[in-house]
Amino acid sequence: MAGSRIIDGAIFDARTEATELVAQARTEAAALVAQARAEADAIRQAADRDARALRQSSPAIELPAAPTPVGIDQLAAAIDADLAPGRVTAVTGLVIRAVIAGAVLGEVVAIARASGPPLAAEVVGFDEDDAVLLPLGELTGLSPASAVGRTGAPFGIVAGDGLRGRVLDGLGRPMDGGPPIVGETWAVDRPAPAATARAPITQPLATGVRAVDGFATLGLGQRIGVFAGSGVGKSTLLGQIARGADADVIVVGLIGERGRELGDFLAGPLAAVRDRAVVVCATSDAPSLVRLRAAHVATAIAEWFRDRQGARVLLVLDSLTRVARAQREVGLSAGEPPARHGYPPSVFAMLPRLVERAGTAPRGAITAIYTVLVAGGDLDEPIADEVRGIVDGHLVLDRRLAARGHFPPIDVVQSVSRVMAQVASSDHRHAAATARRRLSIYEEHRDLITLGAYKAGADRALDDAVAHQVELERFLRQGPDDASELATTVTRLTTISR
Repeated sequence: MAGSRIIDGAIFDARTEATELVAQARTEAAALVAQARAEADAIRQAADRDARALRQSSPAIELPAAPTPVGIDQLAAAIDADLAPGRVTAVTGLVIRAVIAGAVLGEVVAIARASGPPLAAEVVGFDEDDAVLLPLGELTGLSPASAVGRTGAPFGIVAGDGLRGRVLDGLGRPMDGGPPIVGETWAVDRPAPAATARAPITQPLATGVRAVDGFATLGLGQRIGVFAGSGVGKSTLLGQIARGADADVIVVGLIGERGRELGDFLAGPLAAVRDRAVVVCATSDAPSLVRLRAAHVATAIAEWFRDRQGARVLLVLDSLTRVARAQREVGLSAGEPPARHGYPPSVFAMLPRLVERAGTAPRGAITAIYTVLVAGGDLDEPIADEVRGIVDGHLVLDRRLAARGHFPPIDVVQSVSRVMAQVASSDHRHAAATARRRLSIYEEHRDLITLGAYKAGADRALDDAVAHQVELERFLRQGPDDASELATTVTRLTTISR
């Protein structure tokens, strides 16, 4: 028999013996696995019974409530006598150092002056045993050993429907001579809506500006950057968009602007929509922390209208570059090392946190327009490059167009809306692409055409671009007081692009 052996007169088949041993081992292993599973199930059931019994017998654990934000006008009343007071140890430039037991980052404190009301300051860092404070006002009246009272709360504002038509300073206080704002205390630093809670952007937002509506159509809840140098017509364009935008509430944040420009903006571009607009202004001479806080105050007001009333809000922040510069001053004062082009890391952490707060939410939407100053048209400088990567599109204003008297001076070839594909029809997108191609070809050969070296018939695409140039420029030119319906804009652009 093949594979068999005779040992001590008995015949053994090794293959048969091995098969029997394997079968026996499998049977024993299956029995052990079944026993282990039964024991695991028994342990799991016992643990579940113990957990249910523990939950039923244990008292509910109450988490401490979040502190109520404190407004600047409520500062004196908000000082918590139960919290350990502190004292100022040094004042250097805009930086105040104080010994404050138990202080936390972002807390608002009150510093006694030699005369007058206390000075509000915010804890922005710690240096060994000292808390680093930045003032939310002028330093006049401080002295070494000035008493510091804690509020135990972050900075907040009073928000309500009465904000419509009002002008506020960088800390949310009325500066238009009107009555105090009545409403709820609303935290200025707020988290952005969860990514999973954001509704898709599917509705267009008409601005009344043909160059925007035709070539970079905005969506309700979009964030877009306006990149421009100084004196190109940025403020005029923002006012035109604010007047023509299909929004329930308009919140304008003027950060680091000249004081004269506030009155000009209110009496000019914003005059027609003052009744549904809220203006937050922190001029260039305001302390750096006030300029920084003004951007958060404007965003918080927009969030209140969106989250509390489900409103369609247009947020205009002019400019994000000056907000970044204010954060740079705050960061360097707190001891941060300069990094990219002199900006500390906190600047590049702050920008996305601020921008992400706008957008869609379960109720309402904030469509945000952020201006960015670009010296010499350099779109690759640090702040411009960072903002371009976190917004949903950009409009580029060209100084050469402004010099030719072309208003609005939007370079539609370089401008783009990343949500246009979601809110515009296929015919509209095709017409915009055709017109953009013609404008690009013409601009590439502008010098040749100006010198008279262009000859018709040599390049069919160039001939087509030249033939449509006058009509396209007429379409793109628009007076500051002229508004165009979205449907009219799309129809006219489609006709030109045939």
